[in-house]
Amino acid sequence: MKYLRALPALALALAAALSGCATVPTSSGSGPGAATSIIPELAPGQKVSIRWESYNLSSAGIFGDTTRNLVAEFERLHPNIHVDAVPPQGGTNEIAQSVQRQVVAGHPPDVAQLTFADLRYAASDLGAQPIDKLVGRDEVRKLFTDGPHPYAPRTAVLGDVDGTTYAIPYVFSTPMLFINADLFRKAGLDPANPPKTWDEVAADSAAIAKVPGTSGGSYLACLDGPSGGDWCLTGIVRSAGGRLLSEDGKTLPWTDPKTVQAFAGVQKIAQAAPNALPNLSGNDAQDAFLRGNLGMLLTSAALQNAILKSSAGKWQAAAAPMPGFGATPAVPTNSGSGLFIMTKDPAKQRAAWELIKFLTSAESETTITSNIGYVPLRASLIDDPAYLKSFADAHPGFVRPNVAQLDRLEPWVSYPGPNYQQIRTLLNKATEEIVFRGADPNATLSAAQTSARALMPK
Repeated sequence: MKYLRALPALALALAAALSGCATVPTSSGSGPGAATSIIPELAPGQKVSIRWESYNLSSAGIFGDTTRNLVAEFERLHPNIHVDAVPPQGGTNEIAQSVQRQVVAGHPPDVAQLTFADLRYAASDLGAQPIDKLVGRDEVRKLFTDGPHPYAPRTAVLGDVDGTTYAIPYVFSTPMLFINADLFRKAGLDPANPPKTWDEVAADSAAIAKVPGTSGGSYLACLDGPSGGDWCLTGIVRSAGGRLLSEDGKTLPWTDPKTVQAFAGVQKIAQAAPNALPNLSGNDAQDAFLRGNLGMLLTSAALQNAILKSSAGKWQAAAAPMPGFGATPAVPTNSGSGLFIMTKDPAKQRAAWELIKFLTSAESETTITSNIGYVPLRASLIDDPAYLKSFADAHPGFVRPNVAQLDRLEPWVSYPGPNYQQIRTLLNKATEEIVFRGADPNATLSAAQTSARALMPK
């Protein structure tokens, strides 16, 4: 994949580009929580133009339309700030690479929407600015906790690296198991009793695969590496008690017995019956589910509105939380992205902070969730009639299970160093060999781990 190969090719140029950058000034206050004005407020009438690179603008329809409408509303409320909102150069498969090319050329976007898989690289190598040092930790804490609808506690720290905030969590969801209730019934299954374990997913997938005309029993978006599917693979591994990255971020425990168990569990689904877990691309599997030809789809809850629209009047859609292993509760991980400040111009940094505050407000989250389907990070919005209660009540089987998973959320793994994309590629290839080609999980992960360890920072 071009995205995964090209990042290292720019590493030396990127280092040279960043070597001359000015450092961020330290706080003029005292103590870690001191509120300062490292970046001054904009003067009355001061005009500022910033460029925001958002991968949601790469998608036609509701994703792009909602994003553009939010920008228009921000500019209406802040007439002195112009936002040039643009998609990544090269599309959604080149999100970090797009920013990297612009950093090397000397004109990065002022604000970037990057995935959480890019977090450590953005902080250490890409020039992302430490937000809590730009505006003060009190300001960041205020964004997360002030008002009647604070961020869910586990979501507020997802943009942190070693205690410093480099990104404000923006849009993401937990993995949800979407279900075609009609195919469940045709297979003799009860859609009101969806599978709660991966063993049950394997059995139900085998039954659904036997229904004439189906594309398959189930599909896991975790298996589509080129589209960043390793976000929910992290959750499957953690649900088995394993890890893809050690807690200190320094080692790759891919051959830990519990990690191997997770991959063996997914392999079991594919081997349950012919076509129980078809070898499809993520896009093809999604299309099959939207047409009503696939029994189950584990993917981001952000797809819920598209599923409801596609199924209306044609087939019955339902949803359930991510399954686990045995009686152990599943450990959902987040998909999605945070907002990073890339500019070093103080006025643009202030304008960028104003944009970030707007995009993560209760009002914006209400628009994003109701239009697109992303989980509201301000979870209590679903109980407030002024915001998302009516939407949540209208879709009880979709919104509330998604929000409930925030209480158990663990972060999408972000590998350290400039070779993080190659590490992801090695794991994706190992996953494909194990699941779709029946390779031995332990031996395959051991070989991948040996190669990946050589790419970790020394």
